[in-house]
Amino acid sequence: MNIQTRPYDHPDAVKLEAEVQQEYIERYDGEGDTTPLDPTMFEPPRGLYLLVYDDRDRPVASGGWRAQDENGEGYADGDAELKRMYVIPDRRGLGLARRVLAVLEDDARAAGRTRMVLETGTAQPEAIALYTSSGYAPTEKFGHFRDYPDSRCFAKSLTP
Repeated sequence: MNIQTRPYDHPDAVKLEAEVQQEYIERYDGEGDTTPLDPTMFEPPRGLYLLVYDDRDRPVASGGWRAQDENGEGYADGDAELKRMYVIPDRRGLGLARRVLAVLEDDARAAGRTRMVLETGTAQPEAIALYTSSGYAPTEKFGHFRDYPDSRCFAKSLTP
């Protein structure tokens, strides 16, 4: 496994973004993730975007974080929001998401962020299992989907 920092608009990131959006459409009855995202949101030191490549240099997983501060959508000062965690179907169950998550948490912590937050949904039980087994706990809803009944929000402290 080869984890690389890439811009959010890198061609391989765009490819995986299309795949994850298709999965959202299938899981959520025709609705993708409409959260407004801009590539600059993932630029260090206020974010990071990662791609994972297999031994054939094929992109197989992604994930990123972006800085959030109190803004009326339920975020708190010092938040790092996890976005676009995705592993292609034939590479799931190998620990890729867990490894990407650890790198993102370490990077956000080094950037001075104090809490990692994320939003997922009830149609993604695998994601919920990953996050809860990684120390994330349910938190008050925040962000773009905070008013959706199937939305679930989680948080984990990044401070010792």
